[in-house]
Amino acid sequence: SDSNREKSSLYLSLLNANLKEFEDTLKSIFSSIPYNNYSNNFIQNYEGFYATVTYVYLQSLGLEIIGEDVTNKGRIDLTVFIGDKIYIIEFKVNANKGEALKQIKKKNYAQKYLNKSSKIYLVGIEFDSKDKNIVNFEYEKLKS
Repeated sequence: SDSNREKSSLYLSLLNANLKEFEDTLKSIFSSIPYNNYSNNFIQNYEGFYATVTYVYLQSLGLEIIGEDVTNKGRIDLTVFIGDKIYIIEFKVNANKGEALKQIKKKNYAQKYLNKSSKIYLVGIEFDSKDKNIVNFEYEKLKS
């Protein structure tokens, strides 16, 4: 089924650090949410909506994840652990382009995981409430 194909593709994209495929699969997921779900409310204006959809989807894959991962400088929206990789993900809605990735770096969110022998990826994902989808997806590999 399409749903199973999407799930395995999302899982493999993270396992293999194929962030373009991760972005494309997330876009596809958000595109498939029925228009009626947005009627008579403003859910698309809230970062928590996008974070929750992503969180639940990744959790359904059996991934180890932490939502609202607390650090000494703030909270990481989502931390994902898979294989030898850690993804530090920040979500923003209607933000200035690049703001999500900038926040991860400015608040040094990755510092919490520097003692691990993992590859760390910083991922900024920005949504537009009119498009109800990703409008900017940026990432950086922190260390090998």
